[in-house]
Amino acid sequence: MARGPIEGRIMVVAFEGWTDAGDAASGAVRKLIEACHLEAFDEIEPDEFVDFALHRPVIRTLEDGTRALQWPSTIAYAPTLPSGRTSLAADAGLDVSTGNEGELFALVGAEPSRNWTAFAAEFLEIAKGCEIDAIVFVGSMLADVPHTRPISTSVSSDSHELRARLGVLQSEYEGPTGIMTVLGLLAQEAGIQTASLWASVPHYVHNAPAPKAVVALLDRLSEMLDVTIPLGDLPEQAGEWERGIDEITERDDDMRAYIGKLEEQRDAVESPEASGEAIAHEFERFLRDQHGKPRPRGDDEPGDDAPPV
Repeated sequence: MARGPIEGRIMVVAFEGWTDAGDAASGAVRKLIEACHLEAFDEIEPDEFVDFALHRPVIRTLEDGTRALQWPSTIAYAPTLPSGRTSLAADAGLDVSTGNEGELFALVGAEPSRNWTAFAAEFLEIAKGCEIDAIVFVGSMLADVPHTRPISTSVSSDSHELRARLGVLQSEYEGPTGIMTVLGLLAQEAGIQTASLWASVPHYVHNAPAPKAVVALLDRLSEMLDVTIPLGDLPEQAGEWERGIDEITERDDDMRAYIGKLEEQRDAVESPEASGEAIAHEFERFLRDQHGKPRPRGDDEPGDDAPPV
């Protein structure tokens, strides 16, 4: 099979929480929603699934001066472009087009903290109702990588057809896992192809949004989905993010030396002598080490969903 983008109706999924280091995964999917003019058409209510101590509701002041709560729900989005196919979001007044951009759906929200089986059932009901052919799960993880190098991304798939089309491997990871892996395996059982896209975010800046990682994810998504996603001012934000970290590290000799070692390791891995198989094995080893001897992390650091290779 010739390599190329994913075909058919595709849903792109990201969750805020452990699988969203630097807010990169949710930020990338929200940018996709904006660029493709997707509109909300369904929602997974949070009460049964979300721990509000981890994902607190937000109070906002509306234009009329009243104050309102915004709950950490999971929202599904559908295309608004004209469609040659029967509308699958008729209740919301949405149409789906036959073009690739008009075949994109999205789902983004707070990572569920409990009742994963029931959450998965609602998730699959939405996917089946939209006749989704493939799901791309997007995540970002904290890793031992330098901010001074391009943000690395990796893709894997449990679908033989998608592996052949995208030219990627199946993850060999075994160990504790998270909601995206659960949803991915159940979707595969339901006949929906799945792929996972991950970005690595420097662990020493985990408390700040990472626009450089958002750009890296959007670049990879553009290739996988065959859509154009305008980046707007994200490249400028990424440059400011990198310069800001540079200014901090200039005043810290230990941090500067540590980042230098990370740069050496990254350059060695990306050298012509390093084969793809060697890189894959090294990445899997790193993941196993993190589960065995976890680094102290913030509440938002991904730790149990295994990023692919």
